[in-house]
Amino acid sequence: MKRLTLAFALALAASPALAQPNGQTVFTTNCQACHQAAGTGIKGAFPALAGDPFVTGAPSGPTNRVLTGKGGMPAFGPQLSDAEIAAVLSYIRSAWGNHAAAVTPAQVSASRGAGH
Repeated sequence: MKRLTLAFALALAASPALAQPNGQTVFTTNCQACHQAAGTGIKGAFPALAGDPFVTGAPSGPTNRVLTGKGGMPAFGPQLSDAEIAAVLSYIRSAWGNHAAAVTPAQVSASRGAGH
């Protein structure tokens, strides 16, 4: 019985559905084309994320932006989970010289629940 329990635990640990999303991977897949690999954006089209006070300010601003979109940015709320959004926001808030606190899935969920 112990072997079965251990095998089950190992199978759960290896399950991709249970793995925490990687923020850089979420960024590369969903954001990099517009905001660029170095977070520099494209002048006049897509804002830079590196050094942006909006990105490093209160997490509610960028969280709501990712959930609902704005201008040319699509709303990622319908396609990304709270964990994926938290991971990508935590990544951009700490990449390219940015120094801001991580965002948790609970914060994303609260914003989503607030109608944003």
